Amino acid sequence: MKIVREPYGIVHADPSPMKDVYGGDAGMIFVECMRVRPAEGDSRTVIVFSHPIGGGSFLPLVNALAAAGVHVIYCNPRYRGNDTALILEKCVLDLGACIKDLPRRFGYEKVLLGGWSGGGSLSLFYQDQAETPTIRETPAGDPADLVAAELPAADGVLLLAAHISRSMTLTEWIDPSIRDESAPWDRDPELNLYDPKNPNQPPYGEAFLERYRDEQIVRNRRITAFVKKTLAELRADPERAPERAFCVHGTMADPRFLDPTQDPSDRIPGLCYLGDPKLVNDGPVGLARFTTLRSWLSQWSYDDSRADGLGNASRISCPVIVLNNTADLACTPSHARRLHEAIGHEDKEIHQIDGADHYYLQAPEKALDAVALIKDWMERKEFA
Repeated sequence: MKIVREPYGIVHADPSPMKDVYGGDAGMIFVECMRVRPAEGDSRTVIVFSHPIGGGSFLPLVNALAAAGVHVIYCNPRYRGNDTALILEKCVLDLGACIKDLPRRFGYEKVLLGGWSGGGSLSLFYQDQAETPTIRETPAGDPADLVAAELPAADGVLLLAAHISRSMTLTEWIDPSIRDESAPWDRDPELNLYDPKNPNQPPYGEAFLERYRDEQIVRNRRITAFVKKTLAELRADPERAPERAFCVHGTMADPRFLDPTQDPSDRIPGLCYLGDPKLVNDGPVGLARFTTLRSWLSQWSYDDSRADGLGNASRISCPVIVLNNTADLACTPSHARRLHEAIGHEDKEIHQIDGADHYYLQAPEKALDAVALIKDWMERKEFA
């Protein structure tokens, strides 16, 4: 079926005192959207995909859904392609502006949230705050009023190759062998997965893994303590710049990358979704590699981020479908399982797509399996 792409934009006000995206007037935000739909046929239902850093309007799954007759909107929040200063509460506001616009612009009556990858926890965060809004400021104390925004609640949530949250995923991937953030190359050899002298080699023992996971949390909290201390110092002196950027080394060191007995699946051992994890661990592209104080608290802090997929999932009331790709190098089966288990009601289901990778690039035909499951669920829930 032929598909049509219709790019459009939404402008909405943002009262934030500090600008955290490049370009445009202060106080106004441009949200870039793309409608992808079949060339013929109307629909009263639309799936709205969004991801904290956007960029997914050409994903194989998005194309496959539209080719199968499903209307899709891809909403890029203001941080399109750059999460350096990203504030997740503001991503929720941008997604809300997109959803509010849909009935007027296109006449859609039903909205489903398509939570692919990092969009899964964003969708859950959004739906949690749309159903029961509580947040009026960011974890750093800056204004981000999700209560006053009057976010329209979605009618259902799809969690597709989704992880539990950015903060929890970073913590599960962060390298605990770094003992001092100011000396990132001084590493504890017994915690360094990529040091051949490390006596702990895969398959890893239970005692090592328990220590490793504990030390990952310790490191995340150590960075958070630095962030809060620095913010307090900056606020104490009005002559100083109110924000600071910093670098986080070692963010791709999950034992699951090297040990296929951990969280077993069909994934290829020794790889992560960005390639060789040893190279990615300190390469230029990685979770939280470049960040700001405020962004760390909002999206990466183990204790402070409110986009907590498991907690958000426990508080929503709409139907949810979870799809797990069994050959996914990024989101392992436990993420899908934990998300499904966290949903606090029984109108939920989980499905496995055998052999599917994260992007459906290695096995494109698997995207059709996902589409079939999604369409069947939509029909059973009377969304189609």
